[in-house]
Amino acid sequence: MTDATFDTSSRSAAPRVRSYWQSVGHRLSYDHVTLLFAGIILLVVLSAVFAPWLTSIDPNKPQMIARLKPIGTAGRWLGTDELGRDMLARLLYGGRVSLAMGLVPVALATLIGGFLGVVAGYAGGFVNTAIMRVMDVFYAFPSVLLAVAVSGMMGGGMLNGLLALTLVFIPPLCRISETATAQVRSLDFVEAARASGAGMGSVIVHHILGNVLGPVFIYASSLISVSVLLAAGLSFLGLGVEPPTPDWGLMLSALRQAIYIDPMLCALPGVAIFITSLSFNMVSDGLRQAMDVRQ
Repeated sequence: MTDATFDTSSRSAAPRVRSYWQSVGHRLSYDHVTLLFAGIILLVVLSAVFAPWLTSIDPNKPQMIARLKPIGTAGRWLGTDELGRDMLARLLYGGRVSLAMGLVPVALATLIGGFLGVVAGYAGGFVNTAIMRVMDVFYAFPSVLLAVAVSGMMGGGMLNGLLALTLVFIPPLCRISETATAQVRSLDFVEAARASGAGMGSVIVHHILGNVLGPVFIYASSLISVSVLLAAGLSFLGLGVEPPTPDWGLMLSALRQAIYIDPMLCALPGVAIFITSLSFNMVSDGLRQAMDVRQ
């Protein structure tokens, strides 16, 4: 009786083994810096989504008599721009465009580049050489120059800007996916699946994707901050979102003429870009550390 009681207590005292994702969540719950910046991202997203409920002012309605009102003006708490449009309303609505320009290209590039990388890494041989040499051509150009060149050839506009940024991010994501796939492809469980007669699609879906998605996801999350900055740069140069659509990069470009009149007002779009980009970068770094299997 005593031995049975001892065995039961020993089993109950045994530490509970967490799964991989439970361990990731546990580490993130103690990473207060990552949680702080994740909260900032959530606040930015909610502000953009619920912009019509946060302000009743039309962000595109000019009012020349109220142009360049300073920060703190009654009824215009963040002032007005060069055409008298409310800055708070334009920042809130501009967050929609800037977030879309930051998230959509990375998501599309992850799907396309990840697929091409997995195919190249698994197939090897001529297929790998053909895909990766094409990706190397894009690597010959800096990302900023490539985005400007592609957007300039296609013309301005939000859609062309999205396409240009997607093309910029496909090569690095393809490279990450190809490297991870090539490492997993030679492992025993993949060789066993192939020897058992499983087809290429079945092996990739059931045995490779689970091991490739981690590094691809981490790297893709780090590109969101870059995408936000590049999208703002394209709009600043007149190659992205077209006026009067509110966009942080476009607002920064339009207000640069008034920098000597009210520099604090002109800095507001830049502050929004900086905080959003920094937050995505810090969250990406936190995810990388939490998903590191060596931790």
